[in-house]
Amino acid sequence: MYAILDIETTGGKYNEEGITEIAIYKHNGHEVVDQFISLVNPEREIQPFVVNLTGINSNMLRHAPKFYEVAKRIVEITDNCILVAHNAQFDYRILKTEFNRLGFDFERKSLCTVELSKNLIPGQPSYSLGKLVRSLGIPVTDRHRASGDALATVKLFKMLLDKDTSKSIIQKSVRLNPKHQLEPKHIDIIKELPAITGVYYIHKANGDIIYIGKSNNIKKRINQHFTNTNPKSKKIQAQVASVTYEATGSELVALLKESEEIKRIKPILNRALRRTIFTHALYSFKDENDYINLKIDIADMRKKPITTFSNRHSGKNFIIKAIEEYSLCQKLTGIYKTNNSCFNYDIKTCKGACVQKEPTESYNKRVELLLSKNCYSNKNMVLIDKGRDVDERSAILIENGVFKGLGFFNLNYQINNIEILESIITPMNNNRDTQHIIQSYLRKNKKVKQIILD
Repeated sequence: MYAILDIETTGGKYNEEGITEIAIYKHNGHEVVDQFISLVNPEREIQPFVVNLTGINSNMLRHAPKFYEVAKRIVEITDNCILVAHNAQFDYRILKTEFNRLGFDFERKSLCTVELSKNLIPGQPSYSLGKLVRSLGIPVTDRHRASGDALATVKLFKMLLDKDTSKSIIQKSVRLNPKHQLEPKHIDIIKELPAITGVYYIHKANGDIIYIGKSNNIKKRINQHFTNTNPKSKKIQAQVASVTYEATGSELVALLKESEEIKRIKPILNRALRRTIFTHALYSFKDENDYINLKIDIADMRKKPITTFSNRHSGKNFIIKAIEEYSLCQKLTGIYKTNNSCFNYDIKTCKGACVQKEPTESYNKRVELLLSKNCYSNKNMVLIDKGRDVDERSAILIENGVFKGLGFFNLNYQINNIEILESIITPMNNNRDTQHIIQSYLRKNKKVKQIILD
């Protein structure tokens, strides 16, 4: 659990400041589960520059609760939480100072989103909260008020969790949260999980990840792990102490994240999925008559495929659909073995490329259209898919035919600017598996929006 907060103060001498407003959002790594927002009577003067900055003046605070009146609520909402703030050292110091005045030793672990941003989103012109969230397309309201700044930090922290590909933030949280570590029953773990699309991480008691998976229904999938009797499931059941997850909204994002993180983290129970996930590929070549021929064959790492398939059967189904959709020849696509005309020509549904009756230019034009639709080589584009919330979408960036990474953006934010787009993207590795995942997904999901970039 995280307590994401922002504090406004009176200003003044070091360790003599008082709190004028505090906002705390309790966050489980996915959504806000509790919140506390309050003005606070600091019982001291507010510096004029602070009044101009925040708009909070002494008259507004005359009837506000004093710190000792809200201290109990602050202790409760931050209990067993990691404090998260933009410039956390400042906010944590102010809180400790106020509690010290009450004779209470306030101790919490903390995370600073300034430091996390410098590490996970390098190269930004400024890491001040206002400039940073604007450059990342994060909407912010009530700037320099505790609630507005804390909410902006919530959204920034959510993006940082996305970009934390090593999962160091979440693993540290698992280690620090004894409630997660000590869950005795599988049913208690399942109870806390949502029925959403995403990637899940199965942890041992020390926080180490032993298995990574993806599902369109995480709760149902974990239940299957806990009830199956195969050797892998039994190992999971014996070792699991906690399950964390990352909502993706999009199945494509989940597939890409799962593939990337299994290869990088190498969980002990994911050995099979570290290997390449496709066996067959589509290749093209020109015959002696200059017609483009297609062939489904065993994937050869030395050749560049048009697209790839999990097995021969799915490759064959692709070719059969392509023959119908693009009026292609059965012989030239490798489906009908013959030295003469194909069966479709005999029944008048093939235009005769198999016996050189159709001009090569006419036939090849249709084949090239098929190849272009199923290969993003040399293309600059963004694939837009579902997001984690109704007002959000996911973006998968491809530059010059290379998968660069993915991210999430608010629907009110324009992403056709490549520089801004790159700032919200979490970089990911481009490899044959990612190409297979993207091409397979696009074949099955024709409605995925594609934006071609200049």
